[in-house]
Amino acid sequence: MPMSRVPRPRRFLVCEPRHFAVQYAINPWMHEDTRVDVDLARGQWAELIRVYRAHGHTVDSVEPVAGLPDMVFAANSALVVAGRVFGSLFHAPQRRPESTAYESWFKNAGFDVYRSEAVCEGEGDLVLVGRHLLAGTGFRTERAAHHQVQEFFGVPTVSLQLVDPRFYHLDTALFVLDDGPEANIAYYPEAFSAGSREVLRRLFPDAVIARQEDAMVFGLNSVSDGRHVFIAPRAEALAGELERHGYVPVPVDLSEFQKAGGGIKCCTQEIRS
Repeated sequence: MPMSRVPRPRRFLVCEPRHFAVQYAINPWMHEDTRVDVDLARGQWAELIRVYRAHGHTVDSVEPVAGLPDMVFAANSALVVAGRVFGSLFHAPQRRPESTAYESWFKNAGFDVYRSEAVCEGEGDLVLVGRHLLAGTGFRTERAAHHQVQEFFGVPTVSLQLVDPRFYHLDTALFVLDDGPEANIAYYPEAFSAGSREVLRRLFPDAVIARQEDAMVFGLNSVSDGRHVFIAPRAEALAGELERHGYVPVPVDLSEFQKAGGGIKCCTQEIRS
């Protein structure tokens, strides 16, 4: 029988998709002629927030800024550990003003913010799991940022090479299932170089392995509280595997955001006090 898992209350930062649109193409999922159903996007996002709160999680919101259509993807704004904020420097010039908007929110909330000197896209490429910080590179975040974040937090940082442009951020190919004593992840191996796959195999021998079909519907852009996994509803095989490991999948449809290459985790920044 699967073990009984215990959820841990989380604090999330989000941004309403008031100005969400696909106005440029900076990843393989984006096409400039794509039309976004704004009402549908707002409804899907509101449902995610409702579900988070229904499961006991705290949700804060930053005010969206006109002209920044990707600001809804709050995970890219920073990495927050023990109340310290390592802010982002975006790869695409269209997104760089987002850093200032999020930095203002954090400072107004009483946080000290350090902005990366190298390209770094927050929790998009920085994933804290147990005693390690997994750090993606290859398409967005630069390796130099991995060194900076290790010096800033003092957490052993493991660089992972992404090789498939469809999985341009680490959080499209991997997510944390549990960050407690039994820290574990789910991931799609083919998104990583051979050496990085071996690193993940050694660090997480009991990881949940996802199939390509689930990765392609953003099944790995999920959020777990240690028991409940908020996951794309079309990632059915992955949801079944999570159930076999004692987790409770909670399907939340953010399909409209996939037009911009995002999903549940992309819209969710975790604030760790």
